[in-house]
Amino acid sequence: MRPQVMTGAPVIVWVTLIAVAFAVGADLRELGALPIDRFPPLHGRLRVLTVTLLPAVLVAVVAVWVLPGLVLRAGFRRALWAAFAFALAWTVALAISDDGLAAPFTHKEEYLAVLPVVGDDPLGWLRSFTEELPAYPTHVRGHPPLPVLVVWLLAAVGLPGPLPAAVLAVAVGCSASVAIALTVRRVSGEEAARRALPYLALTPASVWLATTMDALFAGVAAWGVAMLVLGRSPVVRTACAVTAGVLLGALPYLSYGLVPFLLVPVAVGFVVRLPRQVVLPALGGAAGVSAAFAMGGFWWPAGVLATYAEWAADPGAARPYLYFLVANLAVLALLTGPATAVGLARGPGPIVGAALVAVLALDVSGVTRGEVERIWLPYALWIGAAAGLAPGRGWLAAQAVTGLLLQGLVASPW
Repeated sequence: MRPQVMTGAPVIVWVTLIAVAFAVGADLRELGALPIDRFPPLHGRLRVLTVTLLPAVLVAVVAVWVLPGLVLRAGFRRALWAAFAFALAWTVALAISDDGLAAPFTHKEEYLAVLPVVGDDPLGWLRSFTEELPAYPTHVRGHPPLPVLVVWLLAAVGLPGPLPAAVLAVAVGCSASVAIALTVRRVSGEEAARRALPYLALTPASVWLATTMDALFAGVAAWGVAMLVLGRSPVVRTACAVTAGVLLGALPYLSYGLVPFLLVPVAVGFVVRLPRQVVLPALGGAAGVSAAFAMGGFWWPAGVLATYAEWAADPGAARPYLYFLVANLAVLALLTGPATAVGLARGPGPIVGAALVAVLALDVSGVTRGEVERIWLPYALWIGAAAGLAPGRGWLAAQAVTGLLLQGLVASPW
């Protein structure tokens, strides 16, 4: 029998946190303390979508009606494919309700804008990355060089432009639902993974999975953790471990804000007691990534210092620390939805707990003041797995409604 779950108090806290963050944000904006945020704590503006949101509404209705039963009855592999398919459909439907899937990647401050500078010499560009950083677009200045190299590689293999980049980001980001479920199955059992799958697929965070390169980061992070616990034969297990190391080792080169995420694989490793035959190849894979970038001419600590200097000179650094210390958590609450609040009332498991600690460390550090609706995507997806503890189909509907309201009422710049 499934355990009883408190619902009233967690939802009251969830609603109150969000309402207070918006109310105080409006006052601060009125006072001139938040000039670069039009709808704080979200970095966007208020709008109303109507008929263009209907495809997303239809996907949500079908998912709420079909997916919970399907993932419980089907074989586990089929359940994973079903959740992935619905995650893709939900995310794409949300994206096309606005300007389309590729539109956010056409922005002049995005990674694609710097490709003419990279040209046919990515290693030369990498060597000069830190020194030339002030001349680059906003998102490039705020990140290590790997995101640009990813879109450069897409163009080099014949897939240039914003649409291939968007398709890659959305597909990899949505596949995080599969990776997280595989990890949950190993840590907490198959029943827990099946309960979490519908919520991973229909997460409100999909509003930003469809619009930012951070979706790619989220997918890479999720598969990096999952690969640690996959593989049965010694050969396959070693190959998975090396892959895990490469993916996890790539995270600090995708986003500096992903360093605390490494608490998640550490927690998973302790819980499942990863053997040396997994840990050592994983560490070797991660070390290989760092060595490759160092040999290519990019020294990570120098990149951190250069990016911090750019951040300190940016208007975002002037956002009030104490407000966003709380308001960031309100945005996280929106990303993860009310069902996650209900699930967290049961007490987070080791995976969710590690993700929470990591994101709280980022919050307290003060380097993520606002715009966390995209920056915290890799963390929000893991925290959202706690929604699987919410009782009944109605909570999945509440997640979908949260996502629809976010998409319909908030226009993001990404």
